[in-house]
Amino acid sequence: MTPPVSAFPRAHFVEAAGDDAGKRLDSFLAAALTGIDQPISRTRLQSLIADGKVECDGRVVKEGSDRVKSGQKLRVLIPAPEPCVPQAETIPLDIVYEDDHLIILDKPAGLVVHPGAGHASGTLVNALIARCGDSLSGIGGVRRPGIVHRLDKDTSGLLVVAKNDRAHQGLSALFADHGRRGSLQREYLAIVWGTPARPEGRIAAPIGRHPHHRSKMAVVGSGRSATTHWRCLERYASHASLIGCRLETGRTHQIRVHLAHIGHPLLGDGVYGGGFKTKSALLNQAARDQLFRLDRQALHAAQLGFEHPVTGKKLSFKSPLPADLRRLADALRGDLPA
Repeated sequence: MTPPVSAFPRAHFVEAAGDDAGKRLDSFLAAALTGIDQPISRTRLQSLIADGKVECDGRVVKEGSDRVKSGQKLRVLIPAPEPCVPQAETIPLDIVYEDDHLIILDKPAGLVVHPGAGHASGTLVNALIARCGDSLSGIGGVRRPGIVHRLDKDTSGLLVVAKNDRAHQGLSALFADHGRRGSLQREYLAIVWGTPARPEGRIAAPIGRHPHHRSKMAVVGSGRSATTHWRCLERYASHASLIGCRLETGRTHQIRVHLAHIGHPLLGDGVYGGGFKTKSALLNQAARDQLFRLDRQALHAAQLGFEHPVTGKKLSFKSPLPADLRRLADALRGDLPA
């Protein structure tokens, strides 16, 4: 029979008895740790084992399938639970407009919009809570207060946040319409591989989960309808182009998936443009250097305009390409020496 567990702050110690011999390590620990104040599932224990949080006789074990031996002493380090409600964090934000109802900011690449798996802190929501406190709209739920729309972690550019419920309701209606009938105007800038044969076009192709890679999206017949309007703004001599995109729908990774679908994936997009890595050899040296340093997809939310949902005032903002994309564009057109 397994002796009682002795609980220490975060660290828990268990000794295997004779009748425990031969049991799987993860199953044994799941049963042995039932008496602590923080219940641990077998799945959670498998993650802790994989993360090196379990020691057997002073040695880190990495396999939950290992068999337990009588007399073995095990130490399980259980991290403190993450708070279910995002906490305020002082994170600098580039605010381009703010009033009593909403905030418009220029999001840098690398900033996650709201907490999620692997990003419990350091997000835009954490920064907004610190800045706005209890005034943030709660329509989006406790983990997404004030968030009306989002940009991918590695997409930069303009984003609007509601500070109260009235603004949130109005903005949500605008973004749900995507400018088809309402006042919303948005344009993204994308640096893509290749040069389109036409000056502009429309991509209407349904988007859903990739049938084999569930972390990716793809154009699939069973997906949700998606439409992207694009126009070529500049053709670079070095096998790339600057594209302006306007969305008629708002599917996950829509621009990235659609442009890859027509053969022009974004530079720096390791998810949807990985097959184009060999094309970097066609670029000039300066462009190759800037692409190597980019470390994200070349996508920027450059324009945002709408009628204020509370005051009725017409708002319009533009954000130039950030420094990393500007250097890449300069290098592609030959304006940046190697």
